[in-house]
Amino acid sequence: MTGTSFLDRVLGRVSASGVREYTFHHWQEPGKPTAEAVGVLPVPGVDAERFLGRVMDVGHYLGHIDHVVESRVVADPAYAPPEAVRFYQRVKIPLVGDVHQEVAMRRLAPRQGFEIAEFHLLARETEVLSPKVAARSAYADGAWLVAPGLVAYALSSAPRREDVGFVKWKVLTTGADVAAGKVIRGNIEGMARWAAAPG
Repeated sequence: MTGTSFLDRVLGRVSASGVREYTFHHWQEPGKPTAEAVGVLPVPGVDAERFLGRVMDVGHYLGHIDHVVESRVVADPAYAPPEAVRFYQRVKIPLVGDVHQEVAMRRLAPRQGFEIAEFHLLARETEVLSPKVAARSAYADGAWLVAPGLVAYALSSAPRREDVGFVKWKVLTTGADVAAGKVIRGNIEGMARWAAAPG
């Protein structure tokens, strides 16, 4: 699975205990135009199963997770809910435009005190998406990690260089690195609100 080494790097930087305020880590990996990053936020009383159930409910992200324009399940027997899901997602980047991709996400065995859902880009499926609709992702690795009273969200992503002009490329790479801490915190807070809501 393509996200394994990324997840190892994330787990080397986070702890399932002792975090009292939002903490953000980012680091550069060779060959990647954007930094890898993880944010960790205390979420008192978080229910890991309910929270990760929302994470896996990709067909209902619209209206719950900021900047998501479209998110739908793609039927695929290789990714059977509730333990795995394949999905198409399009997100709007403020002042720049949309980015889209196909992604696979799986629940993993617990590690280091965290319950985990990991996702990674489906490269061939994303490559055939239309660049006229939105810029395609070049890579996307990520993970949601939940421990008692704590949620972490990790991400490493960038668009395909040929799908965007120079200015958009700088905003989506250098600009994204600058904004990552705030964006990751917003994603955690949005998912936590949704997980805590009735229904």
